[in-house]
Amino acid sequence: MEPLTLLLSFLLLALPASAQFQFFEHMFNNQQQPQHQQPSNAGSDSEWYQQQYEAAHCDRYLCPHTLSCVHFPHHCPCAFPAVEDKVEFEDGSMVCVSKGGWMQGESGRKIELARKGLL
Repeated sequence: MEPLTLLLSFLLLALPASAQFQFFEHMFNNQQQPQHQQPSNAGSDSEWYQQQYEAAHCDRYLCPHTLSCVHFPHHCPCAFPAVEDKVEFEDGSMVCVSKGGWMQGESGRKIELARKGLL
């Protein structure tokens, strides 16, 4: 066999094997790096939340409690809708309050009574 043919044969066999090992090396190296760190028992440190807030992209209104991007503040969703009721106010603001086991809309009525000083 000619030296050139021998060299080409070797390269044709070696290059796919090299690419395969680079693929596995890249795959396993990426698994060792944390993809997204969240605080563990963060306590009162708000640094993680502030980083998420500043990294969020929104050209309208960024809801401070869910980081949702909406047109108006009262369009913000509650973070935990299964256990919270959303109450919208006439001034365009809103609040999420814990459901109290009352009938639907009771949270809003209680808030209005409290705002009027009747509760």
